[in-house]
Amino acid sequence: MPEKPADFTHLENMTDDTGLLEHAIGSLPRRGEGYTTDDNARALWVAAGWYHQLAQSAHPDRAQMKRLLRLADTYLAFLVWAQEPDGHFYNNFAYDRRKEAEQPSDDCLGRTLFSCAEACRLLPDKDRRYVLAELLQNGFCTADRLVHLRGIAYALAAACSLMKMAETVPTEPGFATFIYKMMPELIDQFESKLKAHYRDHADQDWHWFAPSITYSNGILPWALLKARLITGKSDTLRIAGEALDFLIEKMTAPEGHLRPVGNKGWCTRKSCAMWDQQPVDIMALALAAEEAAGAAAHPARYLDVIEKAHAWFLGKNDGQRPMANLKTGAGYDGLLPDGVNRNQGAESTIAFLITELVYIRNLPDVKENKEVAGQTV
Repeated sequence: MPEKPADFTHLENMTDDTGLLEHAIGSLPRRGEGYTTDDNARALWVAAGWYHQLAQSAHPDRAQMKRLLRLADTYLAFLVWAQEPDGHFYNNFAYDRRKEAEQPSDDCLGRTLFSCAEACRLLPDKDRRYVLAELLQNGFCTADRLVHLRGIAYALAAACSLMKMAETVPTEPGFATFIYKMMPELIDQFESKLKAHYRDHADQDWHWFAPSITYSNGILPWALLKARLITGKSDTLRIAGEALDFLIEKMTAPEGHLRPVGNKGWCTRKSCAMWDQQPVDIMALALAAEEAAGAAAHPARYLDVIEKAHAWFLGKNDGQRPMANLKTGAGYDGLLPDGVNRNQGAESTIAFLITELVYIRNLPDVKENKEVAGQTV
């Protein structure tokens, strides 16, 4: 299996001077579908995360790092443009840059806050952090209105990322004051909301936060695992562990490979849809498994999930078909009963690139885990 860093050719091809286009037909941008802040925020996360990963390597690829910074600046400029006066982020824009009709999205706000927090922590210079600090201070002004689970989870992860950053990255005094004044209270608030949802819906047979398991599910235990590092609450770790283990069970096929919950019916107490499988669910599970591996006394199970998430994109899935183009770094849009959706849109490409980032930064531990189990990566 390949161990080199991912390629960013497709991400670059999908990005113009405005930002990352949302959809593709095959490998070509579908300009008529325009842009979303969701995608541009997550693309900033990709660029910042991979930049940092390359910077830590023994022989940094300076050309790739410069490429990623150029992309990061495009996505960051998009977010500055998309932020509304009240701090929220407008999500949907046509190709001619006009706003499309929409209702404010909790998911968009949460994802954007997290992506900005990670970029602020991982990108290298004060000028970018200055811009990101402005976006974050304005954006968090609206965060206490969040009601939807995934928006809450992403905002919780964002607050935790900022607390982690404040310990290690020099920041302007005003921004540091903002972090230490607001983030602990928001972390407690968001952590409590997620746990309340879990207690309202979970029982001895159903360890989940809602009556059904739908999309991007790993984000919920992932956020709680991040919060536990800040708050140290034992019930947070217990709930996150129960939910993640339950999700892994639901997302594992009898043959042992990963099987994302299908969006043609989702997963309930009575049944679990097999199709259409979405790459974003693999990404979310890989993120949660990475966080759990760092918290677990015996991380082997979670390292195995990270390896299986990587393998799912290479073809170890229900269709036995690759879900990514390794030569360009593109992700395919979905796994269907009759094959692969060959369109290579923004979300699926980001899902692949984030999953590969998780895999690469955990590769030494994944290899060791496989060697202990008598296998090779």
